[in-house]
Amino acid sequence: MSAQIETSTLPLRPILLGLRRGWDENVLAWLIAAITLLPLAVVLASLLQPQADIWAHLTEFVLPGLLVNTVWLVAGVGLATLALGVSLAWLTAIYDFPGRKYFSWALALPLAMPAYVLAFVQIGLYDFTGPVQTLIREMWGNSHWVPPIRSRGGVILTLTLALYPYVYLLARNAFQTQGRRALEAAASLGLSRRQGFWRVALPMARPWLVGGVTLALMECLADFGTVATFNYDTFTTAIYKAWFSLFNLTAASQLASLLVLMVFVLALMEQHVRGDKRYTASGRLAHGRRERLRGARGALAAMVCLFVLALAFLIPLAQLLWWAQSVAVDQLDLRYFGFIGRSLLLSAGAALLVVLLALGLAYAVRRRTSLASRVVARLATIGYAIPGTVLAVGVFIPIAWLDNRLVEWVHALGWGEPTQLIKGTLAVMLLAYVARFLAVAFEPTQSAMQRITASQEEAAASMGLGRRAVLRRIHLPMLRGGLLTAALMVFVDVMKEMPITLMTRPFGWDTLSVRVFEMTSEGQWEMAALPAVAIVLAGLIPVILLAWHTEKHT
Repeated sequence: MSAQIETSTLPLRPILLGLRRGWDENVLAWLIAAITLLPLAVVLASLLQPQADIWAHLTEFVLPGLLVNTVWLVAGVGLATLALGVSLAWLTAIYDFPGRKYFSWALALPLAMPAYVLAFVQIGLYDFTGPVQTLIREMWGNSHWVPPIRSRGGVILTLTLALYPYVYLLARNAFQTQGRRALEAAASLGLSRRQGFWRVALPMARPWLVGGVTLALMECLADFGTVATFNYDTFTTAIYKAWFSLFNLTAASQLASLLVLMVFVLALMEQHVRGDKRYTASGRLAHGRRERLRGARGALAAMVCLFVLALAFLIPLAQLLWWAQSVAVDQLDLRYFGFIGRSLLLSAGAALLVVLLALGLAYAVRRRTSLASRVVARLATIGYAIPGTVLAVGVFIPIAWLDNRLVEWVHALGWGEPTQLIKGTLAVMLLAYVARFLAVAFEPTQSAMQRITASQEEAAASMGLGRRAVLRRIHLPMLRGGLLTAALMVFVDVMKEMPITLMTRPFGWDTLSVRVFEMTSEGQWEMAALPAVAIVLAGLIPVILLAWHTEKHT
């Protein structure tokens, strides 16, 4: 009888084992997604518990100015990055002129310079007491006709120069993948090259352009350092002031919830603009000849590219190096090396943690190829579209609540009288980094994971290897390049990141980005240049690799 029972239950064993494995993978994916979803839920939950006095104050004194400033900023940066990025992309993708080969990748270099670094360099260069206006006064007597850099236009110009590469890279890829056939089709209809651009190439590139502009606007809404340097109030600066100046975490969460809603509206608008249309490539332009610009036209094209590159990267970098060398002797002490050491330690630790979680999420999605798993992956990586100030508030509130409960419990047990246990630790920072940058590591990890075929896994399983052995001996060696790319990108992003580090760091845990913020807040541009140079040099590595890879395949 017992033998019959054992025999009858044997077929259930693989079913139960499969359910357990599927459950484990689903739980893993949801646990990783919770790191992002919990802070967002906490912030949005503040809308369900409005406080009349806070909202009355915000509505009367805060929100009108914030909304006006934000609308101007989003509209100005969106239009300017679109115009500049598309123009440069069309010029380098369709035409050939002196220096085109170098400009095609060099125009992406401004991505290596954080917008907040470019901001204080612009002010230092073009303010009334800066070298540019000083030279103008020496040559022409006065500089009153020069537009002030400390203005709304100055903020828009700075963010445009910092963010246009998002549009440039995607638009250039679009123009290259459309190839000669699109332009030839326009020519067959009797259209000139310029008419072909407006009526054929530009409409076909719409998905890429919308994606690039959306990325630029997401970064614009998330920016804290640039607008703080210009003293231009937006939601990010208001959240910071509510928390650290007014000591009102509730008001900070209320403002953060509004900013989250704005980000969601922007994402919905992107989907609406894209629509359900599909665009197919019609050949690669690289397989054909570009139109050669000769004489004055070629020189003008090269001058335009050089002017933009100089304004956005070369001149600011030269100014940073000049300032840095002037203070390097006094500043390069043990305290400064502490800034570097903490930045490297924090960036490396965050990169390792984020890449491990990205690998776990990619593996779970691969094992459970269903709509639910794709939805979980999308939810887990939505944090990259959320400003760092919002995530800092969303992570800190539940951590503070848990910390208070733990302190009460410790007091009740008589184990001492600590004031905090979790707050003010690196764990808070790392959780916020995971929520913010998981998407950065997930995309290259998942792309590398997709290159591993099912037949390779089946062959390993036929040799008696379990899931862990397959992951260790098959997946990890083949994922090495993707994981290295992911780690490098997260490392640089954490090195540059300012609001999360500024708002959640332990007491005295100053990094290079915090040092930049403190010095620029006091107007000490030379003192801020040294840490800024280190950040820019770290950011150059992935940007050069990305630009080189893009140019190599075009």
